[in-house]
Amino acid sequence: MKHCNIPIFIPELACPHQCVFCDQEKISATFTVPKPNEIIEIIDSYLETIPKNREINIAFFGGSFTGIPRVEMIAYLKEAHKYIESGKVQGIRLSTRPDYISEELLDILVQYGVTAIELGAQSTNDKVLVKSGRGHKFDVIKKAAKLIKERNIELGLQMMLGLPFDTLELSIQTAKDIVNLKADSTRIYPTVVVKGTVLEKMYNNGDYKALSLNDAILWSKEVLKIFNKTSIKVLRVGLHPSEELELGKSLIAGPIHPSFKEMVLSALWNDILFENIEKDGAVTIKVSEKQLNYAIGYKGKNRNDLKIKGFDAKFMADTTLKDFEIDVCYH
Repeated sequence: MKHCNIPIFIPELACPHQCVFCDQEKISATFTVPKPNEIIEIIDSYLETIPKNREINIAFFGGSFTGIPRVEMIAYLKEAHKYIESGKVQGIRLSTRPDYISEELLDILVQYGVTAIELGAQSTNDKVLVKSGRGHKFDVIKKAAKLIKERNIELGLQMMLGLPFDTLELSIQTAKDIVNLKADSTRIYPTVVVKGTVLEKMYNNGDYKALSLNDAILWSKEVLKIFNKTSIKVLRVGLHPSEELELGKSLIAGPIHPSFKEMVLSALWNDILFENIEKDGAVTIKVSEKQLNYAIGYKGKNRNDLKIKGFDAKFMADTTLKDFEIDVCYH
């Protein structure tokens, strides 16, 4: 069954933390935050457009949902829970910080039908967390993940690549830690420098260097390889470009590209192809239908690379193959 989220943006306007990559003032000024009784209109409008036979979740995103005032948080949950009771939606998703999770909070969330929690882990390296102004260390992420899993709530752990002090090796370790914490899903975000942040000051002072697009693709590819060996669902690779996140507007520096995910998967398939194809000449390469365009490569890059190396490659979709499986036939 296909899944659909009804997104409701609830930023934590009074966040006490100053993560170097976040501009809380811009978030506060840019978005109109619906009151608890106003989310009914948002939910109803989405329900009118969602096709039947979908698993529907109400998703509170945009900040640290469990960090807003308790009375307000419960008011949002009560309104959302009415739709679970009526059978119109199946659950509630939310995003929050690892240090905003406790036994008491989870008691409340379970009571109102929360089925999935995404934590902004960002990194599991203590130095990266400190340099990024996260306000906690890896032990807090471990504790929060354990508490969530003990309640049989779906666990998402988001990670950011290229934070201050981060390296490819440390990002790979973060991905491995996310696997070890038994996350059900993840999101992979390269760090970008946004106007008005501490990171912008660090960048301007020469204390921080943003990942290049090529490095961000390489790091994402290596991290993705780790998740692909597991049952962890990768919900997103790369930031979604917006009008605001353009050079000269809010974006100061960093790897944003409208086809970022395609470029990462293309690079991943480049490795798979050259690991599995041995004889030059004519070759038919079968991959799953979903992966066909990625296997051919962004703007045909992988097919062209094979041609340069002496392979006359023909790509075909095979419905029997799973993602990242390959069948090679030589002629």
